[in-house]
Parts: sequence; C-alpha cells; structure tokens
Amino acid sequence: MKILLAAATAGMTVLTIVPQPALAEAIRPDTYVVSREPGVRPEGIAVTPAGTMYVTSVATGAVYRGDTRYPSLHPFLPAGADGRTRAAGVQVDRHGRLYVAGWDTGALFVYAPDGTLLARRVAAGAALNDVAIADAVYLTDSATGTVWRAALDGTEVGALTRWLAPVDFPTAPGFLNGIVVTADGRVALVADQGTGEPGTERLWRVDLADRRVTEVAVTGGGMGADGLLLDGNRLYGVVNFPDGQGGWSFAVNLALLDADRRKAQVIRQSTPAPLAQSPTTLARDAGRLLWVNSQLNAPDPAPPFTVTEVPGLH
Repeated sequence: MKILLAAATAGMTVLTIVPQPALAEAIRPDTYVVSREPGVRPEGIAVTPAGTMYVTSVATGAVYRGDTRYPSLHPFLPAGADGRTRAAGVQVDRHGRLYVAGWDTGALFVYAPDGTLLARRVAAGAALNDVAIADAVYLTDSATGTVWRAALDGTEVGALTRWLAPVDFPTAPGFLNGIVVTADGRVALVADQGTGEPGTERLWRVDLADRRVTEVAVTGGGMGADGLLLDGNRLYGVVNFPDGQGGWSFAVNLALLDADRRKAQVIRQSTPAPLAQSPTTLARDAGRLLWVNSQLNAPDPAPPFTVTEVPGLH
C-alpha cells in the first residue's frame, strides 16, 4: 500500500489476435479495466508467466483475475469472503497458489488456483502490506516495522511468526513496504518508505540464512518504494516524490544491483504519473511493465479502476 512520504503514517486498446505466436509476441492492451464499480481502489498485482493477472482491492478485499491478452478483469475472490475485507500485496507460487496479504486484517490468505481457501494465518495487530515467496512466505508489516514469516512444507503453510522486529534493523523502520527475494533464495530486499522526513527512506538487505539486516547503499535516486520487482540484477520500485508545484508525482525507478546486492545505482526513471493516478505496485508481463492505478491519494477516486503499462521504461 502506498503512502505519501510527507504524510508518513482509459481507454481500451483493441486486442489484435495473431496466429498462435508465443504469448510474449502477441499484441496486448496497454490498459486493463480492473473494475467499473465505485470504491474498489486496486493495490497489488501479480502476473504469471502464462499471462494470468491478479489484482487486489485494498478497499474491499476482492481479488480480480484476467488474461493479459484481453482488456478486462473479472471478480475471482469476492470481497469479504474468508474474512478478507482488505487485500494488498499478492504473489503466485510455481504451483499456481495465490498468496494475499490482508493489510490491517493482519491475515495471510492462501488459495488454490480454483479459488479454494487453503490457509488463513493471522498476525495480531499487523498491517500486512507486501508478500514474497522463497523457502517460506515473507510479509512486510507497515504498522509495526516487522517482517513476518510462515514456513512452507509441501502444501502446508505454517503459522506466521515475527521473524524480524524493529530492533533487528540498524535503524528502526518507518514504513516497511515492498519486498522481493533473489532467485537463489539467499537474500531479501525490503523497501522502507521512512517516516516522512527527508533521508529516512531506505532499502534493506536481509540475509535469509542468518537474518542479518544491512542497509543497501543506494545512489542516483531513491528506492524506498511501494512495490518492488527484481529481475536479475535490475531492481524496479514504485516511488513518490514532490512534483515541484506543491503536489506529488509517482514513477518507477530502475536500479542496477551489484552481485552481492549491497549496492544499488538508480539509472533510469519512468515517465511520472500524477497524484490522481497514484500507482502502487508493479509486475512484468513479458517485455513490459504494468502498474496498478490505485487512486488512493486521488481527491475524487472514480471508476474505472485500471492497470496500465508503465510509460517510458521496460
């Protein structure tokens, strides 16, 4: 879920069908309608290699599903079901199971590909924001500055345990948000949006074997992001910053990481989006990036609620 650091705490493109190419070669819409209902406020996104897209609603807890070849998503998990009145970060594992962070419900929800609830695990008092999957499930808690962990054993999902507390960080986190894990499962990168004061944004490196937390040395821009996406040594993060006119802009920063993930240099930034759009999280669909237009900070949020291509970056 996005916050403004100072606060601390479309049209449809026609789909062209081409004769049975690989999905990566097909022409896709640049805008997806998540919902035309009022008050949805989408937040999290996951896209599978096959092109199945899942988008969560932080306002209602609904989860929407679609195919990246087509411009409309449809309700998949209804709002409020299983106590899921909020939904933020979302990920899909290699078996097609869906992991949903339930924001201030404090719950992690795990679903089978057909929508059957497999597990519901609760961390009392937590605001579970984003989720990453490796040897276990890791979730950021924006309310308490905690990283929670649930063990995975085959199809079994363990209880949520407080894996990193604020005292385990070199500096107590302000607002933990995006989280990703390297492909080898050795390192997690955790974004901290800070307290709203300049210089409090950070990117944390966590050694998953010994739970040691160090700060990533970031140059060239900020990576105290909402959503994170890790692609090899390329780290993408949705950031917000003053627009120079008394408002706020949102963009995706691209940083190159060193081999040990201890340094990050921001080398590019997408075309900025306005406050009314308020993008939160992002995902890759073949050769392009998609982000969720949450409208969380819009003065008058209104449908349709959409997912669009990130402009000026891939």
